[in-house]
This record gives sequence, C-alpha cells and structure tokens, in this order.
Amino acid sequence: MAKLLVVDDDKNLRLLYEQELADEGHEVSLAGSGPEALDYLKKEKPHLIILDISMPGMDGIEALGKILAKDKSMPVILNTAYSTYKDNFMTWSADAYVVKSGDLTELKGKIKEVLKSRGISQ
Repeated sequence: MAKLLVVDDDKNLRLLYEQELADEGHEVSLAGSGPEALDYLKKEKPHLIILDISMPGMDGIEALGKILAKDKSMPVILNTAYSTYKDNFMTWSADAYVVKSGDLTELKGKIKEVLKSRGISQ
C-alpha cells in the first residue's frame, strides 16, 4: 500500500480524494496548505505527494520548490484546475501534471504510473 499526501486548500476535494484513493488501496494523509504539508514532511515521508498549485499564502509551486530542496527524490504530481501553469518551467520538476476534473481516472492513472516508475509497490 502506497502512502500518499494530498495537499489542497479545498476541504471537500481533500475528503473526496481521501475516499477515492483509499478505495484504491492507498494510505492517504491530508494537508490544507503548503506550510501544513512541509510540517507533515518533517515527521512522515509519503511515497507520493499530490499537490494543488493555487492555494493562499504559499502556492503549490513555492511548496514544490521547498519540498524538492529537502528531498530531490520525492515524487510529486501537480493537480490543479488551471492548465496554464504547464508552461511554467518550475512545474517541470514535478513527476506529472494533472488538470482537476470530477472524474479522477486521469489522476489515479498518473499515481499508478509514477509509483511504478519509482519502483513503489501499490
């Protein structure tokens, strides 16, 4: 079972992702902001982080930089409602980029793909 950290400022989306990804057999932890995610990472090391970009305070791109500065090998999937961030070179350091949708099929597929590429059993 892979340990996932979902970082999103939308509580309802966090809860939806938690349920859907737990149903896929993952252990899911939640953070509502970049700073909360960084605090979590001081205590725990997930197999994969699913990170929203547009969040108040510290956005996901800044959080991504801080996460990778501490652990360059940490797999991260950027999950955002905006496809425009794909052109931001800072997002290229993420393992995948998924535009949010009510259908989580693409996100679930990317999770499997990234975990497999990192040799992490699901």
